[in-house]
Amino acid sequence: MSEIAALLLCKLGGKGGSVDEITAVLTAAGLEADADAVSRLVGDIEGKDINELLATGSEQIKNVPLGGGGGAGGGAAAAGGAAAAEAAKPEEPEEEEAEAPAVDMFGGGGGGGGDY
Repeated sequence: MSEIAALLLCKLGGKGGSVDEITAVLTAAGLEADADAVSRLVGDIEGKDINELLATGSEQIKNVPLGGGGGAGGGAAAAGGAAAAEAAKPEEPEEEEAEAPAVDMFGGGGGGGGDY
């Protein structure tokens, strides 16, 4: 995947996308270039327009099923059993927190201003 990203960066930069150029981009990004993968990629796209490849890929990905809401049914049923077990527990009384006494922002009690 990083090889494809490097190829696209080369193309955006006005380069041809040769093996050496892709390897240089990967090296500059701190990655180790897989020579076999880069060579295969360059061989696969040789003589093809990158814009046409992207347009074809965009059309093809529209037909890929990406899931949906069908899988949530089983999880909800399992959660329902847990909710029933939770409801069976006796409720414990909640403890009330005591409110902190109100004090003046500067620590004085009367709010008369004093030295401030």
